[in-house]
Amino acid sequence: MKRLNFGIVGYGWVAGAHITSLEALDGCEVTAICSRRNVPNEEFIANHGKTFTLYNDYAAMLADEKVDVISICTPHPFHVEQVEQACAAGKHVIIEKPIALDWEGCKRIRDAVKSAGVKAMVCFEVRAIGAMTTYKEMLAGNLIGPIHYAEVDYYHGIGPWYGQYEWNIKKEMGGSSLLTAGCHAMDALLWLTNDRPVEVTSYSTTSRKDIFQKYEYPTTSTTILKLESGGVGKVASVTDCIQPYLFNVHLVGANGSIWNDKFHSDQLGGLDKTAWSELSVQLADSGDVGHHPYVPVFQDFVDSIRDDREPQYSLESALLTHQVCLAADLSAERASPVRLDELSG
Repeated sequence: MKRLNFGIVGYGWVAGAHITSLEALDGCEVTAICSRRNVPNEEFIANHGKTFTLYNDYAAMLADEKVDVISICTPHPFHVEQVEQACAAGKHVIIEKPIALDWEGCKRIRDAVKSAGVKAMVCFEVRAIGAMTTYKEMLAGNLIGPIHYAEVDYYHGIGPWYGQYEWNIKKEMGGSSLLTAGCHAMDALLWLTNDRPVEVTSYSTTSRKDIFQKYEYPTTSTTILKLESGGVGKVASVTDCIQPYLFNVHLVGANGSIWNDKFHSDQLGGLDKTAWSELSVQLADSGDVGHHPYVPVFQDFVDSIRDDREPQYSLESALLTHQVCLAADLSAERASPVRLDELSG
């Protein structure tokens, strides 16, 4: 088994979940941290029970020959250049979402990974939550589909009580409601339906609550997707809500429907056809990254490096999600539909 050493760039909330999950994998160890802060060893020991080599200079960490993989856990605008530098240094990369705040940045990352011949994955770990994998198996078994309508909605009030609020409110940092958070819902819809949008129409607005007035971009959007299959999709991204976290999934197909932890199907005998049947599954019910299933996601990536194959949480699939989110933001800005092929190249 090839041992892999990981370097984490950015030492905040998300980085903690990455470190804990990577250290849980056989033959994997986080050996280096790059932070703008001079983190004392006592803090590392208190948080992780060990120390790391601390770098304040990203180039110096990339020059560390012991580091095989770089995990990008910095704020959104820094991702493109940091990925390019890691690829140039021959390091595999784990990239937190969003990978970039514009399509040009997405293409730069794609080109850097391809040119360097390294492995890359994007943290759309919601796909690995129990409910999502169960939905996928039900769809494969034709209990619900073919799907003609899919609705996945992201509701998470990102206010002053949330760690990223102070920088997330800036357009140059957060980008949009979809990019900074709702992209998880968009990715889930595309992954579950295995379909591709040809055109999107999006509308955006914002709450009148004082705390959300500090955002430099609309904090709520609703996007309608025209899919290649002829189906229709809808994604709401609401980051200005005053309510508990909600990740809503409703899939409607020729043979039945799935609605969060419930389903209905005409393919199974014995079900009460007048009511929903219950699914005993773990829902995507928390915005806390500590509750997200990074371990299986990172295990697949580690296996892809060792087996020299494409990772399941691939850059290619993530690029489609970003392309659709960016097209949706452009539609909301123009107040008109946008074809996906407007963002190409």
